[in-house]
Amino acid sequence: MEGQTGPYSLLIITNQILEYFFIPLTYLHLQAPNLCCYNLKYKDREVGMADVQERWCVVTGGRGFAARHLVEMLIRYEMFQVRIADLGPAIKLEPDEEEGTVGKAMRSGRAKYVSMDLRDKSQVLKACEGAEVVFHMAAPDSSVNNHQLHHSVNVLGTKNIIDACVELKVKRLIYTSSPSVVFDGVHGIINGDESLPYPSKHNDSYSATKAEGEALVIKSNDTKGLLTCCIRPSSIFGPGDRLLVPSLVAAARAGKSKFIIGDGNNMYDFTYVENVAHAHVCAERALASGGAVAEKASGQAYFVTNMEPIKFWEFVALILEGLGYERPRIKIPASVMMPIAHLVELTYKLLAAYGMKVPQLTPSRIRLLSRSRTFSCSKANDRLGYTPIVPLQEGLRRTIESYPQLRTEQRLKKEGPSKASLFLGSGRVADTLLWRNKKQTLTAALVLAAIYFNFIASGFTIITSISTILLVASVFLFIHGRLPQRMYSSVLSLSPSLCLSVQQASICIGIILSLKFVSVTAVIF
Repeated sequence: MEGQTGPYSLLIITNQILEYFFIPLTYLHLQAPNLCCYNLKYKDREVGMADVQERWCVVTGGRGFAARHLVEMLIRYEMFQVRIADLGPAIKLEPDEEEGTVGKAMRSGRAKYVSMDLRDKSQVLKACEGAEVVFHMAAPDSSVNNHQLHHSVNVLGTKNIIDACVELKVKRLIYTSSPSVVFDGVHGIINGDESLPYPSKHNDSYSATKAEGEALVIKSNDTKGLLTCCIRPSSIFGPGDRLLVPSLVAAARAGKSKFIIGDGNNMYDFTYVENVAHAHVCAERALASGGAVAEKASGQAYFVTNMEPIKFWEFVALILEGLGYERPRIKIPASVMMPIAHLVELTYKLLAAYGMKVPQLTPSRIRLLSRSRTFSCSKANDRLGYTPIVPLQEGLRRTIESYPQLRTEQRLKKEGPSKASLFLGSGRVADTLLWRNKKQTLTAALVLAAIYFNFIASGFTIITSISTILLVASVFLFIHGRLPQRMYSSVLSLSPSLCLSVQQASICIGIILSLKFVSVTAVIF
């Protein structure tokens, strides 16, 4: 096993033995290889699967990416019978699942599927009935900045889970949170620990509502015997991922993967999906241990990573190169991309009702791609005994090998004009967008940046923005009116229609200041 275990690891294992009298050898090998030789017995008899047949756990969002790996791990370790809860009316296994661990468990009765909507408390009660443990991993799509959806699932749905656990006397609740609960989108995080507070404003509605859900879970700890804790896995990757790798490949095939947003030096912590599942198992074992270990582990949140920080864009490059695509190399400042992202987001809000697809380029994603986000796992190691079981490079190898269908095809280099050139043709717009006229393109980029920083990033109202423009114009005209006609042997002149006297300029400034006062008053009240 890589790395060192925390000081509580042996105590955790000892308490697990005392409480359960049986721990599968695979799990012992992952936790402490030196204990694998022990033949665990209780009252002079070997303890086997029969002792845990009626012990159920529930995995909400059980058909999600990370949840699927947890379900397989729980079945493989023979710790519980597993109830897979998700939105679909029925479970549809992939071909590899059908012949694998999950399929066999479904046929033998060791795993069952239940259709459940977190927003319907009656369905939640039915799914959790008779369970000893609930792994609450369900969450809506984080790429859609829909506060109503996120609040209904991440907050109200989590409240339904907590209420059901208390009412049904479930012993342990492990909640899958996110490191984004402490990320404001402005400040990078380097080796952040759990002492970081929730920001006053989150990067997006998903992060804000996950923080609310996490706070509810922590607050509910020790309510009528329920023990809880929260896991914050950072940037999950691995086989079965339907977002990160497919999105990177789609961008590469569209010729968009050559760009780096920001300076390319922002550091990130990634977590291989099997390590995420392992962290949930460690958390459950710690809470189940009782005594000082459970007391210290419960009611807490834990960052979980691979403990191997890497530059974000280097990680992206390793995946793309592994699949045969070109690594990103052209750097674009985040400040240039932000106004474009705001424009895309605004367009989506206007056209979403007409079928426009959810855009990948949003302001929150630009902030995520250009800031550093690394976290310390010391607390998880110390109190849960968590240490990654799959190193980063091995995780990358397994991930790349799991996507043979996404590998690049060996194509001859295309000759002739690109599709964009054919579509845009010639003219001023095409010259600007295709960088044919670099001076014109740069001017357009600077104008967009100026508009963004003055009217979007500043948060000004329309009245304030117009007032600012008028104020700048009046000051310019006032200064021009005070300058001598000749300066450095050059004649300074404006057309008569644009000239303002000092008195007129003063009146304009007075009106502008009045508008400023009105706009500020409107904002306050």
